[in-house]
Amino acid sequence: MSITDIRYMELGAYEEITYKFPTSTFVLTIQGDAGVMIDNKKYEVSHFYVLHGGKGSTLNIRTGAKGLQLYYLMYKANLPSGGRNDLRGIMERINPFQMIYGFTPDTPTILFGQLKRMHFLWDQKNPIQHFQTKSLFYAFVEQISSQIPRASNRYLGTMDQVSKVIEIVESSYTKPLTLHALAEMIGSSPRSLSRKFKQSTGYSPIDYLIQFRLFKAKEMLLQTDATLEEIAAGIGYPDGYYLGRMFKKHTGLSPLQFKEKTSMPLFWPDLTSGMARNDISRGGSGRYVYTDGENHYQYKHGGSINMNRQTRTGMLLSILLSLTLLLSACSTGAASNSSGDASGSNSTSSQTKTVTAENQSKTSETRTISTVKGDITIPAEPKRIVVDLYLGSLIALGIKPVGTPEMNLKNPYFIESLEGVENIGEYETISLEKVLELQPDLIVTGDPDLFESFSKIAPTLVVPYGQLKNTHEEIAYFGEVLNKEKESEAWLADYDARIADAQKRVGEAIDPAAEVSVMQFYDKGPLAFGDNFGRGGQAVYSALGLNPPADKKEILMKDQLVEVSAEAIPEFAGDYIILTADNLTVEELKAKPVWSSLDAVKNDRVFIWSPDRSWYFDPIATLDQTEELAAWFTKISEQK
Repeated sequence: MSITDIRYMELGAYEEITYKFPTSTFVLTIQGDAGVMIDNKKYEVSHFYVLHGGKGSTLNIRTGAKGLQLYYLMYKANLPSGGRNDLRGIMERINPFQMIYGFTPDTPTILFGQLKRMHFLWDQKNPIQHFQTKSLFYAFVEQISSQIPRASNRYLGTMDQVSKVIEIVESSYTKPLTLHALAEMIGSSPRSLSRKFKQSTGYSPIDYLIQFRLFKAKEMLLQTDATLEEIAAGIGYPDGYYLGRMFKKHTGLSPLQFKEKTSMPLFWPDLTSGMARNDISRGGSGRYVYTDGENHYQYKHGGSINMNRQTRTGMLLSILLSLTLLLSACSTGAASNSSGDASGSNSTSSQTKTVTAENQSKTSETRTISTVKGDITIPAEPKRIVVDLYLGSLIALGIKPVGTPEMNLKNPYFIESLEGVENIGEYETISLEKVLELQPDLIVTGDPDLFESFSKIAPTLVVPYGQLKNTHEEIAYFGEVLNKEKESEAWLADYDARIADAQKRVGEAIDPAAEVSVMQFYDKGPLAFGDNFGRGGQAVYSALGLNPPADKKEILMKDQLVEVSAEAIPEFAGDYIILTADNLTVEELKAKPVWSSLDAVKNDRVFIWSPDRSWYFDPIATLDQTEELAAWFTKISEQK
């Protein structure tokens, strides 16, 4: 397959042209109207229309009063020499590259976007861009070929609209899609589309989009070594953190846990076929069965039994740890015995015994702690702690760990306290080799599923996220466990005094009944947050005790994170908005559709901060955010 040319053409009113195709050619009209003939076949063309003719076909166009704007794409398709005889037989009987046809596409904007992009790349006259054009051409042809059967047997029933939406989602899931945009693409209203789609599939269109994106994420997790950031970019999510939270929310597993526990291919049911539209859980054939709306999968075993991926991972980890320890022992032994004479050897041996004895006396004091994983024994005063989720609490108590995930090292609220702390990887892809290298005497984690791996390295304290309900519980708990009770009492006393002052200032600045929204801006539609998901939620709702939008309080506090379509923004917007956004000002927000109509935006009651500040929700971050917001509420009150 090779592209020979891509061109854009504008024809005036009542203009006529005749052209003989030098190769197989697609024509996509995008505006205007015309009578078109390809050889002896006539088409009445208006607005978006797809036409195709083979090499030697004659195209005749007579435009109407609006003229006509169009793209045409010329290509050659040949079977390679020495190819399969059965394919040559099909080409001789029915050559699809010579067929003449025309139809109004179901999803014209997708075809237009694809061809416009191909035209731009083709005009670059660069081999790399031409290669990209060719790759896009296959997707363009696939999109057209999928619409030809429907074009020949079109009807306007509910299932036709549902099929269109499913196909749009499955072909454009990497792009910003909202309920309003989907409805517009198929010529329906958002309310009507949502009702019909739910009746037919059991899902809302946006729920279906979420499930399909997560399915694609699962495929990439199992089939590639892509990072969460790379996967998020490939499925239309803003970043790896958001993908991780959505994944955990809808599957009950983190992406890393899913990858470790799943080794079977996945199956996505075809809802565009009549047999499976009424329920996403019914689709499919074969041995892999979709079992519920959480995207869990079961495998129907045949005669053979496959080793579970988790078992293999655990076994490999054990081998890795054993091998590393052996190599470390060998290295130490080699270094100890490199003095070259008997007296040196004895001296080294004596020194090693002395150090060991000293270490034993220092670490002989231990404490037994009850955890969700049972009782564990930890050093009374651990010196080398690795921590993931609870870094802020340790810093508040004056404890500097030896290692923590990369995201923690960027925390602006106490970054000056992290000098010398090692990076152990991303939250979802923690490097066990790095943790082992740091030789911790205690590991603190919020993820129970990491216990088995971590506990092979050092005593592991598991505190599942959510077990400690608030800042007081969190600081007091770690103060007790890590023998820092005095430090925890002092820190909490200061915290309480500063929070009380912030509450007083805000109480004087705004109406007690005022509603405050915590959101993150995206062009496709924002995210709305509850009191336990960062973005300022802890500071706004827990520390300051402010009110979320009344009508949305239940869903926000239950789900903690809600995807909001553009048209639903007013429903989630309070009297004040705390908004996370990159490079956005209130003045720019006033120029954006929907946002510009909100009272909070009109009256400059929007606080905008960047993700690198709002993401964090540890006790130190929450305290600083609370004071920052209190100062802002006071400032805008004084400006009235």
